[in-house]
Amino acid sequence: MLLDTASLYFRAYFGVPDSVRAPDGTPVNAVRGLLDFIDRLVKDHRPDHLVACMDADWRPHWRVELIPSYKAHRVAEERPAGPDEEEVPDTLSPQVPVIEAVLDALGIARVGVAGYEADDVIGTYTARATGPVDIVTGDRDLYQLVDDARGVRVLYPVKGVGTLNLVDEAALREKYGVDGGGYADLALLRGDPSDGLPGVPGIGEKTAAKLLAEFGDLAGIQAAVDDPKAKLTPTQRKRLTEAAPYLAVAPKVVRVADDVPLPDTGTALPHGPRDAGALDALAARWGLGGSLQRLLTTLTT
Repeated sequence: MLLDTASLYFRAYFGVPDSVRAPDGTPVNAVRGLLDFIDRLVKDHRPDHLVACMDADWRPHWRVELIPSYKAHRVAEERPAGPDEEEVPDTLSPQVPVIEAVLDALGIARVGVAGYEADDVIGTYTARATGPVDIVTGDRDLYQLVDDARGVRVLYPVKGVGTLNLVDEAALREKYGVDGGGYADLALLRGDPSDGLPGVPGIGEKTAAKLLAEFGDLAGIQAAVDDPKAKLTPTQRKRLTEAAPYLAVAPKVVRVADDVPLPDTGTALPHGPRDAGALDALAARWGLGGSLQRLLTTLTT
């Protein structure tokens, strides 16, 4: 089980009231919400391995070089050295180090790799997996990894973190008309304003799905643009021709990496805390109470 950690703690932050606070009054809604979510996931799915995948760089330079608008609207401060600072709610930012410390004390593997997003870490673990994989994320970008033959599916939270949609290839075909392998092509054609991806102007989700059904994949669509006999309207041909520079680079930006140099980290689901003393101190300092205790009980039973 691979957790898109930032996606999940953002959802926990907005799904749990900020009246959930530490003894000193500091909000801990994201911390406790995430712990409750992990508890539910472990109870319901009992994974053999669990990895909290992290954004060591939420906006990698190599993606920005190809598409400068990539996540540009979410930059709080540009930094010439190291990752740009992301816009994050004021009361969420201080909770992230607490989340990291609690995961470490619990012994839940926490993996981020410099120069890569959590999506890329997830993509690489998925590529290396020898058995089924559950990816837990609120980010549709990772639908591209869904693969029934390999047992790779996405668990997508729909209301806060309380309800999960199971996304397999049948669900993708029903909603988008593509399978996992085709989702990245659909996404780059359609664009995604939340990630600053422009897409092809005038090509929405339904048109993108129709083009992929007709021509197979992005390469097939690009070949059709150069084939006067291909079933493209004049407007579609014009728009796709004008978007050729974008389409040349978008696949590298949209498709998650599967070759990240992952650290040699044990990923087995822990059956007790790695550092009970540190965990007790964190529980007392941040008032983690029942949320932490429930997860500990679940891990040890």
